[in-house]
Amino acid sequence: MPAGGARRRPVVDGTAAALVPATDRVLTVPNVLSALRLVGVPVFLYCLLVTESDGWALTILIVSGWTDYFDGKIARQYGLTSRVGQILDPLADRLYVVSTLVAFAARDVVPWWLSAAILLRDVLLAFTLPALRRHRYGPLPVHFLGKAATFNLLYAFPMLLAAHSWDNWFTAVCRPLGWAFVTWGTALYWWAGVLYAVQVRRLVADDRRAGLETTGARA
Repeated sequence: MPAGGARRRPVVDGTAAALVPATDRVLTVPNVLSALRLVGVPVFLYCLLVTESDGWALTILIVSGWTDYFDGKIARQYGLTSRVGQILDPLADRLYVVSTLVAFAARDVVPWWLSAAILLRDVLLAFTLPALRRHRYGPLPVHFLGKAATFNLLYAFPMLLAAHSWDNWFTAVCRPLGWAFVTWGTALYWWAGVLYAVQVRRLVADDRRAGLETTGARA
């Protein structure tokens, strides 16, 4: 364990841990983009559920998808990865996915069973957090499959909303593409969740093994 009892944050791919350098900077372009996504969530819900301004809701979904892409790209390309961003970015993604699925189910854009299938994954993974805290780990870094799943879902949502709200040649193309993206996204979302759970299990098992070895050495 590093000096001072601090834990390293392992990569969630089961390979050797290779930490991404992160700074304590807060006000960076990627963090601002992630914050804008968070602010956009209640606005999106108001437009979709209260005023039923589907055009504005669609615009917000499209912008959120692009900001999700650009905040990560800018952070990596210009060395703006930060500890705040490592928390803020997945939080914004998760909140957008959850709020959109609930709102879509309420508006009959997608069936309730699909929303439940995706949200159940997050509910199950929430049970891994106490184990991580007991072993002094924070939330594990986002797996690349998790980002791919979010990418698919964020690109599926605007197409599904467009296909639900309007009837023309463009939305006729959006409908099958949207369902394809949401199907791939759901599969990847669960796959990433399984890998996350496996990583948590390995960390806990390694810590217990190390504890037993330490106890044996002292005996």
